[in-house]
Amino acid sequence: MEVKLGFGAVPKPQYVFVKKDNDHCWYMLSENEQKIPIYDKALTGVITEIKIDKQVETAFGKVGKIDLSILADKSYIVRSGKDSYFSKSLLLSLDALTSEQLRNPLTISVSPGDSNVVFCNIYDPVTYRSIGVSWDGHKELDWQALGQRVSLKINNIHNFNQDKNQSQSEAIDNIKTSEPRDGFIAKTDTYLAQLNWTPEQGREYLQQKYGKRSRLQLTDTEILDFIDYLKLQLTQNCPT
Repeated sequence: MEVKLGFGAVPKPQYVFVKKDNDHCWYMLSENEQKIPIYDKALTGVITEIKIDKQVETAFGKVGKIDLSILADKSYIVRSGKDSYFSKSLLLSLDALTSEQLRNPLTISVSPGDSNVVFCNIYDPVTYRSIGVSWDGHKELDWQALGQRVSLKINNIHNFNQDKNQSQSEAIDNIKTSEPRDGFIAKTDTYLAQLNWTPEQGREYLQQKYGKRSRLQLTDTEILDFIDYLKLQLTQNCPT
């Protein structure tokens, strides 16, 4: 998602609410709490989190909600009643998805039913296929346990991605701070001399391996990989 620089709106999630009306099934609220209908039937993005036990204060007291966080053109939170058909069909669909599918963009759609009922359907935006779910035995289903299972699966993916990004960031920082780039070039000079490589041999290897003719063109990761390769050649050439 592109970050817009300069003045603009406060970067906070946009809440989307589910409710069947004459010509739409979900809406947003303006800053003065006015309803803004959403006529589109679907929202496509990456699911980043789900909260299945959100308690919201209303005029009728606290009400249980499910909050689904989706990162699209901006950050959205789709809020629906915990016991609504939308939430139940959402949980059934999410439970049917694999962890790998949940890492990719998905399309969340609203489908009006009888009376005030709204169902949720999830589609793969690449294949256009919907995630098939079964309502057989839904009256006996432990929805709390299902919600916890779905929440654990989604939030584990989110935590894994955070840890992965942090590890990658730390690795890059280590490359940048452990030794100046000139030091890496100097190491390759030493190893190349010990291997008796000619400059032409070095250029040929760089061209074949990285598609580059000079060590100065290598990224930090590539030059470290080149150093490891030269060290391995020295080890293999050393007499035992």
